[in-house]
Amino acid sequence: MAAKSFDMIVIGAGPGGYVAAIRGAQLGLSVAIVEREHLGGICLNWGCIPTKAMLRSSEVFHLMERAKDFGLKAEKISYDLDAVVKRSRGVAGQLSGGIGHLMKKNKITTIMGEASIPAKGKVSVKTDKGTEELTAKNIVLATGARARELPGLEADGDLVWTYKHALTPKRMPKKLLVIGSGAIGIEFASFYNTLGCDTTVVEVMDRILPVEDAEISAFAKKQFVKQGMKIMEKTMVKQLDRGKGKVTAHIEANGKVEKVEFDTVISAVGIVGNVEGLGLEDLGVKIDRTHVTVDEYCRTGVDGLFAIGDIAGAPWLAHKASHEGVMVAELIAGKNDVHPVRPESIAGCTYCHPQVASVGFTEAKAKEAGYKIKVGRFPFIGNGKAIALGEPEGIVKTIFDEKTGELLGAHMIGAEVTELIQGYVVGRTLETTEEDLMNTVFPHPTLSEMMHESVLDAYGRAIHF
Repeated sequence: MAAKSFDMIVIGAGPGGYVAAIRGAQLGLSVAIVEREHLGGICLNWGCIPTKAMLRSSEVFHLMERAKDFGLKAEKISYDLDAVVKRSRGVAGQLSGGIGHLMKKNKITTIMGEASIPAKGKVSVKTDKGTEELTAKNIVLATGARARELPGLEADGDLVWTYKHALTPKRMPKKLLVIGSGAIGIEFASFYNTLGCDTTVVEVMDRILPVEDAEISAFAKKQFVKQGMKIMEKTMVKQLDRGKGKVTAHIEANGKVEKVEFDTVISAVGIVGNVEGLGLEDLGVKIDRTHVTVDEYCRTGVDGLFAIGDIAGAPWLAHKASHEGVMVAELIAGKNDVHPVRPESIAGCTYCHPQVASVGFTEAKAKEAGYKIKVGRFPFIGNGKAIALGEPEGIVKTIFDEKTGELLGAHMIGAEVTELIQGYVVGRTLETTEEDLMNTVFPHPTLSEMMHESVLDAYGRAIHF
């Protein structure tokens, strides 16, 4: 059987791959996409989307418990864990089905199976029906990543969970240990803790949420502790002894090892790229610590082979993958005004309670880069909308270059900051200065006014604080 030929083949249908395929099709390319498991990838099926659905349930539960604060009555409040999970899976299923529709609408050939690249410009796909051979001048790797497993701390689905088990729990943990305090670890800790589980978070670095600004991390820790979480920093889990219905964790801090019993452990210690079984080494692709080495245009150095998203390195974010997908499709289609994706202009969002969001340099990184900076802050307690919402805990922090007034970074913690951050992202993309932001009229009463006040504060002009 002759190999089917395309202008572009995308391997992996997550938020990088499916977006690359759609943009390629829009530009008149003939496109095939290969996916081994689910359209929409981890993000839609096992990551960003279903976790947000679950966190929304815990947020509503938390508000119901606070009904009295709002002059409302709600008694005998409880939850049905199976129904919470069912809703989350329904949301994921609805969106995954939507991707299939988008593929058809854009006349993209979808092939479900396991892909490898036997030679330059060739893709071999193992499907249920046998092997399909495809050819294309351009191949886009968008195979994503999976949870990192540390020796001795491997998941078993019963006592020790990965994010997948945590999204479809067979039972409610009573005493939970979360290893790792990045976005994934903290979101699950927040979900289970809110539903009444005794939760401990262990972080090997000197603070939780280690990629965030130090001030935001400290604020987050204070809030989590107030909610009953136990936070252990500069701490390592050395081993897990698994018994019947319990795990004994050997936790090392300050050179001392303490043994603590839990009924459930969630391991969230980072990710590894899905680089195996593709034949990349034989093609001459450089792989560094499970990630494909690429230039700013996601080129691998092998002619006609691109890598986007998690497989191409940090930041490991769905929206970064999607933008890289668009960029690569435009390069393949021969557009000549293509801009590389700038990692420092990509926002990071964590959907714990309170939410955390940031873009650009932290205060420490800005100083490290040699900038002389001006820093502004504004607390939620000074904002009318935040008080009316009953969410007075939070802060907005902005960092400017003293010399040029360039917005170097913005960091927030509090209600709905994952939506607010985009204002600063647009500002950075438009290369805005402090003057532009000060002269912008923000609507009242909104949480966004705090963004204005934080900028004003950097220049000693805050009105309400």
